Amino acid sequence: MPGPLIRIFSDLHYGDRASRVLRLAQLDPLLAGVSHLVLNGDTLDTRPGPRPDHTAQLRADLAAWLTSAGLPTTLLTGNHDPDLSTDHTFDLAAGHVFVTHGDILFDNIVPWGRDVPEITRLLAAELAALAPSDRDALAPRLAAFRRVCALIPQRHQSEPDPFKYAVRFAADTVWPPLRVFRVLAAWHRAPALAAALTRRHRPRASFILTGHTHRPGVWRTPAGVVVINTGSFCPPTGGYTVDLTSGKLVVRRIESRRGAFHPGATLAEFSLADAPASPTLLP
Repeated sequence: MPGPLIRIFSDLHYGDRASRVLRLAQLDPLLAGVSHLVLNGDTLDTRPGPRPDHTAQLRADLAAWLTSAGLPTTLLTGNHDPDLSTDHTFDLAAGHVFVTHGDILFDNIVPWGRDVPEITRLLAAELAALAPSDRDALAPRLAAFRRVCALIPQRHQSEPDPFKYAVRFAADTVWPPLRVFRVLAAWHRAPALAAALTRRHRPRASFILTGHTHRPGVWRTPAGVVVINTGSFCPPTGGYTVDLTSGKLVVRRIESRRGAFHPGATLAEFSLADAPASPTLLP
């Protein structure tokens, strides 16, 4: 019989028009054979918005879907769903695998976003209120990040009109054009930042799994940490799953077929028995 299978993916952004997840049932094929599901942040948007009834409905949809699936599930918070659970990190494979959403990598959470000045101000106040010994400790620092995220309102995410959504999406994410360069800079910096975070706070870990930047990829860093970003369900980049079985970590592409999402081609395999291990990278 096959052993337990833990499957991890992130950034559903359910309820956002940019997401390809229109119905949570589209994800059902990703649950086949899974023993434990981990959703690594930004599952939906729970921040303050002008349509609290809509946000409440998204929460109810998620709860109903998870109940129907009947799977043990770990919901990790992200910057869009800071209060979805009380879990901000998850450690697996006897501490070899460290999972967190990834916004903690950046001192201003979303360095490409229009809310950077407000985030910077709020985060400075939150960190200043911590005891000096807690400011660089991961758990209190993450809690401070989550408190700040909960104060940043939804923007285009809450817009029901398609045309207004497109205009507001552009204003929030790609205008002015300089914002594109900020995205690219964050993409470039993220693997090294993730490796440094792991070495500092999870020195036994050989792998860190993140999302947040929507750039899927697998990077073996000079620090000896394998950084895996599972991307998102928003175009244009797509997403990955990470599967943990006894002694193995497998990265697979998420494929869309006939309106549903399925585990697709294997992109990388790692042995957990002798971690850190060199990956078997497949085309």
